[in-house]
Amino acid sequence: MSLHSGKTMSEQGLETLSHRLRNTLTCDEEDSEINVNKPDFRELDLGSPVSPLRTRNGSGQAATTTSSSSSSSGSVSGRTLPGPNPNIPRKSDTNPKSHSGELSVESSPSPARNFKPGHTRSHSCGSNQLFFSGSGSVNSPSPNVIPTGNICPSGRVLKTGMASRSTKPDVLGSGSGNYGHGSIIRGGPVSKPGPDSGPTNYSRGLMVGGDPGKRMVSCSSNDPEELKRMGNDNYKKGHFAEALTLYEKAIAISPSNAAYHCNRAAALMVLKRLGEAVRECEEAIRLDPGYVRAHHRLGALLLSLGQVENARKHICFSGHQPDPVELQKLQSVEKHLNKCADARRVGDWKSTLREVDAAIVCGADASPQLCACRAEALLKLHQQDDAFLALSNIPKSVPSASTHSLAKIFGMLSDAYVFFVRTQVELSRGRFDSALTAIEKAGQIDPHNVEISILLNNVRLVCRARARGNDLFKSERFTEACSAYGEGLRLDPTNSVLYCNRAACWYKLGQWEKSVDDCNQALRIQPNYIKALLRRAASNSKLERWSEAVRDYEVLRRELPDDNEVAESLFHAQIALRKSRGEEVHNMKFGGDVESVSGLEQFRAAISSSGASVVHFKASSNAQCKQISPFLDTLCSRYPSINFLKVDIDESPAIAHAENVRIVPTFKIYRNGSRVKEMVCPSQEVLESSVRHYSI
Repeated sequence: MSLHSGKTMSEQGLETLSHRLRNTLTCDEEDSEINVNKPDFRELDLGSPVSPLRTRNGSGQAATTTSSSSSSSGSVSGRTLPGPNPNIPRKSDTNPKSHSGELSVESSPSPARNFKPGHTRSHSCGSNQLFFSGSGSVNSPSPNVIPTGNICPSGRVLKTGMASRSTKPDVLGSGSGNYGHGSIIRGGPVSKPGPDSGPTNYSRGLMVGGDPGKRMVSCSSNDPEELKRMGNDNYKKGHFAEALTLYEKAIAISPSNAAYHCNRAAALMVLKRLGEAVRECEEAIRLDPGYVRAHHRLGALLLSLGQVENARKHICFSGHQPDPVELQKLQSVEKHLNKCADARRVGDWKSTLREVDAAIVCGADASPQLCACRAEALLKLHQQDDAFLALSNIPKSVPSASTHSLAKIFGMLSDAYVFFVRTQVELSRGRFDSALTAIEKAGQIDPHNVEISILLNNVRLVCRARARGNDLFKSERFTEACSAYGEGLRLDPTNSVLYCNRAACWYKLGQWEKSVDDCNQALRIQPNYIKALLRRAASNSKLERWSEAVRDYEVLRRELPDDNEVAESLFHAQIALRKSRGEEVHNMKFGGDVESVSGLEQFRAAISSSGASVVHFKASSNAQCKQISPFLDTLCSRYPSINFLKVDIDESPAIAHAENVRIVPTFKIYRNGSRVKEMVCPSQEVLESSVRHYSI
C-alpha cells in the first residue's frame, strides 16, 4: 500500500505523539515550515461556505486547498503538501546531545527534524486512543469519509451510515469544549468535564482547566518531548510553576537530556531559586560540555551572584562569541568590585558603600556577599539599624553551588564572608552568643583566613569579658566590673553594649561624669539605644543638668509613651528646669485625674499655674462630649505633666461667658494663664497632637 511508501513497518518504526504534533509548533520546535504529506488522506467536498474543501484526486497527490476560516490555525492554505524527505536524517528524542525545544529567552529556533508519514499510536497514554491535531487533515483508516476540522458545513449533514461503517468511531467532543487545530478524538465519545473544570481544550492532547494551577495532560504522558513542549508553552504564558513541574517530569523520564535541565534552570531563575538554577545549569553542562546556551545561562546566573571570575569562564566560553550585553555587565561589575575591595582595605567605608551599590546596580543584584558588604560598611559608619536591615535582606535560598563554593571575595571564601559580617552586626547589638556562633561557622568554612581567625579570637575574649563583668556587677563589685568591661572594649572598641554596661557601673559608683561619657560613646555608635538614653538622663539629673535631662526624657517619652516611670522622671526634670530658670512653680503634681472646675476664680487660678493646662468645655446632655470624655482621661494618664480640667457650661455659665464658649465640645490650651490654642469639636488625633505639642 501507498501508506508504507515502499518501506516495511519495522523500517518506519512507531512514531510518538510528539512527532505527529511537531509540525504545528512555530516558536521552539524544529522544521515548523515542513508539511508532511499523508498518503491515506481523503477529502469530501461538502460545499461548505465557511471552509470550502476540495476532494482529493485518485492519484493520491495533494491538491491545492484554500480555507477562508480563521478559527483553525492548522488549516492548509494555498500550498501543496510535500511528502517526507528521505534525505533528512532522523534524530532520537532520547539523544542527550539533542536540545530541541529548549527554552530560549531569545526564542531562537532549534535544529531541524523530519518525520515520516502514516498513522501511529501514542504509547504515552496507556490506551489505544489516538489524539490528532495540527496543520494536516485527519482521516480514518476506513474508506469512508469524515469531516475534517471542527466545523460542520452549513446545509450539509453527514449521514449516520457513513460513521457507522467505520471500524473505529471518530467522535467530535461535546459543545462545551474548545477544539483547536481540528482536533478529533478517536476511539469513543469524549467524557464531559467536571462541574469545576471549566472549558476543556483538547488541542495537541492538552487538557487545560480554567484555573492556571490545574493544567494537565489529557493522559499520563510518558513522552518527555511532549512534556517539554508543554513546559515551554506554560513558560511563555508566565505560568512558571507549572512549567517547572513539567520540566521535572521530563527529567524524571529522561534524566540525561541536557536541554531539560537547562529549561528547568530558566524556570528556577524566574522563581528566584538561584542556587538550584546554578546546579541545573551545571548538570546540563556535565551532560553536554559543549552546550553553549547552558554556559551563557550559567554565566549570567553567576554574575548576578557576584562571582565574577566563575561567570567569566562561561560568558566567554571558549570558541564562542560572548553575549555583548552580559560581557559589558561583567566588566562593569568587575570594575566596581575592584574599587570596593581597595576602599575596604584602607577603611574608606563611604567609598566602599558607594562602589558596592554600583556593583549591585550593574548586575550583581542577587549576591549575598554584596549585601553583606553593604551591611559591614553601614556598621562601620555607625548606621547600625541600616546595617541590620541590609543583613536581613540577604537571600536565604541562595547557597553556593558545589562547584563554585570556593569563590572568594576580599580574600576570604564567599560563604565565610557572610558569617564574618553577621558576627560584627550581632556583636554590636549585644547578641554575644549569636556572634560567637556566626564566627565559628565562618572559621569552619575558611579556617586559614587571617581576618576570620583574628575576629574569632576577639569574639571569644569579648564574650568572656562581658560575662565576667556581668557577674561582678550582680555581686555589686562595681569597680572590678568596670575593669572587666574595659577589657572587652579594648578588644572591641565599637561595642555600644559594653559602653552602656560600664556607664551603669560608673553611675553606681557616683561617677556620673564618666557615666555620661560612656553613654555618649554608646549613643554615637547606636543613636537610638534606649538604655544608654535612660542612663545618660539619670546621670545628667544627678549632675543637675536639667536641660540635657529633659531633652533625653522627652525622646524617651516619645519612644516609650506608656512608660509611667519615664513620664514621672520627665515631669520632675521639667519642674527642676523651671525652678533653675527662676520661674514660680506651685500647685503642680504628677498625674491625677481630670479636675472639675465650677467657679470663675477657681478656673483662673488653675490655668495660671505653671506649665500647660487643657480645658474641656462640655455639656452633660451632649453626645459628642460623652464620647470624647473617656479619651481625655487617657490623655491625662499619658501626659502627666499637663493639667487637665473640665467645665460644664450649663453648671458654670459664668466661665462659659468669660471664655466666649458657645459650642461644645470645645478645648482650650493655656500656658501660664494665656490661651495658646482653641479647638472646636476636634478629632481624637487632632486633640492628642496638640496636647503632645504643648507638653514639650
